Amino acid sequence: MKIPKHLAVIMDGNGRWARERGLPRIAGHYEGIKRAEELVDDCIELGIKWLTLFTFSTENWKRPQSEVKALMKLLEGYLRENSYKLVEKGINLSFIGRRDRLPYSLSKEMERAENIKPKQEKIKVILAVDYGGRDEIIRAAKRLLEMNRDITEENFKDLSDLPNAPYPDLLIRTGGEKRISNFLLWHIAYTELYFTDTYWPDFTKEELLKALEDFSKRERKFGAVL
Repeated sequence: MKIPKHLAVIMDGNGRWARERGLPRIAGHYEGIKRAEELVDDCIELGIKWLTLFTFSTENWKRPQSEVKALMKLLEGYLRENSYKLVEKGINLSFIGRRDRLPYSLSKEMERAENIKPKQEKIKVILAVDYGGRDEIIRAAKRLLEMNRDITEENFKDLSDLPNAPYPDLLIRTGGEKRISNFLLWHIAYTELYFTDTYWPDFTKEELLKALEDFSKRERKFGAVL
């Protein structure tokens, strides 16, 4: 089976998963975090070296404030309680997106988590928080202008949110929707896309293997003729 070096995931369906069970939406997000933990373990086992998870988008601020606040507290609490456990597993954690609009306490927890590095790295996990692909492109373009650098693909990538990461090989979206939703627009020009109706809390290792089996059947031409 072909294993992607860099896997990106749009973790969709938490709210609908909860609603169908008569639970508040935040319960779905709690389940979603559990599944994200399991996915990281699965990726380590399979040899996937980079994993980028769409955690909170620039558009998610439009959700009810009660849900937004709960999500922020959920992420902050998780980082506070689990950062060292992640490092012990060999996880190098980092974040992309804006931080100027996040609660100060959350941004400090993110900074603290980023500064704790594993002795033996097994995987780089990148959480996209207050992230939008268009916003990233605008921020990178502004930096190019400010630094008076030539507008080239190489310079643009250097000033993007993922300057050192390989481009994603595979992007998985759960929850039944078939769109990119402003995620990694610059980086996924030749990324293989996989959509599934399975809600994120139900996206088990078995579902991941289905996606990887599908990915293994694809011929990646990158615009060339094989």
